[in-house]
Amino acid sequence: MSGRVLASPYIHSGAAVDTIMYWVVGALLPAAAWGVYCFGWPAFWTLFLGIGSAMVAEWLTLRAMGRPNRVRDGSAALTGLLLAMTLPPYAPWWLTVLGSVVAIVIGKQIYGGLGYNPFNPALIARVILLVSFPVHMTTWPTPIFLLDAGLDPYNFMQGLAVTFGSILPQGVTWDTVTSASLLGQYRTELSAGATVGEALTAGSGYPGYSWVDLMLGRSAGSLGEVSALLLLLGGAVLLFKRIITWHIPVAMIGATVGMAAIFWTLDPTHYLDPMLHLFSGGLILGALFMATDMVTSPTTPKGQLIFGASIGILTYVIRTWGGYPEGVSFAIVIMNMAVPFIDQYTRPRVYGHGRKVQGFKGGAR
Repeated sequence: MSGRVLASPYIHSGAAVDTIMYWVVGALLPAAAWGVYCFGWPAFWTLFLGIGSAMVAEWLTLRAMGRPNRVRDGSAALTGLLLAMTLPPYAPWWLTVLGSVVAIVIGKQIYGGLGYNPFNPALIARVILLVSFPVHMTTWPTPIFLLDAGLDPYNFMQGLAVTFGSILPQGVTWDTVTSASLLGQYRTELSAGATVGEALTAGSGYPGYSWVDLMLGRSAGSLGEVSALLLLLGGAVLLFKRIITWHIPVAMIGATVGMAAIFWTLDPTHYLDPMLHLFSGGLILGALFMATDMVTSPTTPKGQLIFGASIGILTYVIRTWGGYPEGVSFAIVIMNMAVPFIDQYTRPRVYGHGRKVQGFKGGAR
């Protein structure tokens, strides 16, 4: 009897790549749809351009490199969706398209494609855009300001003008429809000598921030920040389907909230309380949908706990003392670099290897 020995892996989960990708996309859609509800047509175009340009970039790159067409596996669509959800809802069209191309070409295909990329492609693109175009990447529309300022986000033509021409209706300025994010306002006002309470009620006439506002999308921020509740619901679906495990999200969120609790307890006038850290910025989006990327995260539960906790600590450090008010993207990318080392020291030791076997001295008793 003869046979052919196949290459590893020999144990499979039974889930195809496209099945996993489309489940993750589906888990993100409720939060994305709520973002469109909060911000109107410009948010829709940002999502559409993010997904569409990522898929086109994937197809063109694979064609140019002579590789099989794998656009239908959903990985490019997921990358574009994740990137769009980290962008300002009123981002100009070229920023979204450029980010998607960077994510696919530089963040993914340059390393060999899906399964070979050491960094999360969407976050690589976001970091590059943030460093290259800081003003465009930090112009945050606030849902409760839009109609009062004279901008109808549900007007189709106005939405086209905002996304594809950065044109606002007559009499409306960017200053009247945008404000700083919670973390940005906190850092700016605190550097001017304000307390936390003063920082969160200063500027733009906004009455203040609460974790309820952040849960319901009543604050300035990216598309992925508008509803922590729907993101948690999507994450619960992925946990139920066993597409992700609890280790990275719990460790990452726990470390960030734990650090916040320690410093807030020591000095509540100069440090944000843990609930605001939990529900502001991209912490939940990053913990559930980005840090858990199976290609760029450790393979063992112990390694995942170390990975998640390290991201959480770095996130808090960057948010509190770093050069940017939000640290999730930077923290995940930094820890992506450490994944090979984490895997090396947390993988189970093969029986009979890795320990020096000591022989008996003397004869038998």
